[in-house]
Amino acid sequence: MYTSLFVLAALCYAVCAFLPSQRRQIIGVGVLIGWLLHGAALWMDVIAPSSLRLGFALMLSATLWISVAAYWLENRNLTLDGLRILVLPCAAVGVLLPLVFPGSLVPLEEHSVLFPWHIAIATLAYSTFTIAAFHAVLMAIQETRLHTRSPEKKVGLFALAIERLPALLTMEKLLFRLIGFGFVLLTLTVLSGVVFSEEVFGKAFKWDHKTTFTMLSWLVFGILLVGRHLRGWRGKTALTFTLGGFGMLLLAYVGSRFVLEVVLHRSIV
Repeated sequence: MYTSLFVLAALCYAVCAFLPSQRRQIIGVGVLIGWLLHGAALWMDVIAPSSLRLGFALMLSATLWISVAAYWLENRNLTLDGLRILVLPCAAVGVLLPLVFPGSLVPLEEHSVLFPWHIAIATLAYSTFTIAAFHAVLMAIQETRLHTRSPEKKVGLFALAIERLPALLTMEKLLFRLIGFGFVLLTLTVLSGVVFSEEVFGKAFKWDHKTTFTMLSWLVFGILLVGRHLRGWRGKTALTFTLGGFGMLLLAYVGSRFVLEVVLHRSIV
């Protein structure tokens, strides 16, 4: 049954992604329906008796599910059509990935009660930085258009969506709120991995590629927040740090799991 839920959610996202912005109420309802279908499908797929189904596709799908929720909530107060056109097509593809790459079942008896909480906090952290990365892309486009303003008015769905975005300073405030919140969640993820590694994962903490990229991402976002507070970093500097940190975070779990599951055909948490 959850296969049809995944497909219906993808259809809702895809349709809502390309509806004209004048259909604001229809878009809002459609995104909400897609999000509920997506969440129900994830719950049915991930939660199994005494076990969890984990994998790079499920993590990416869950991350996009929370990112859609963040977009939907933000869009209630601000016009963020540009974010809609970026987030929803990605979500439409991401929601279908678990059908192709189902991941593997991880028995909970082998792990501490802290393990599901670690996964939940990590997913929230990845989701927050995902929506921050979408914001950064939109801000980069906004900034480019400000410096290359041409007399000819560009037409098209995406061009109109960019025109209707909030002011660049407002977008920047939203970006740093997301980064600050995501940094707290990422810190909790790192601490649970370091302090409770043996209890959570049943093995001592070790430096592998996943840990290395996670720590590098944490360091990049930490430097960005300090630079923002002490030096007032903004503009291209902030966008570069944001996208760089997100890229490292993407490699930390989704990238490493993709290599293990798809390339090496190994099933490791």
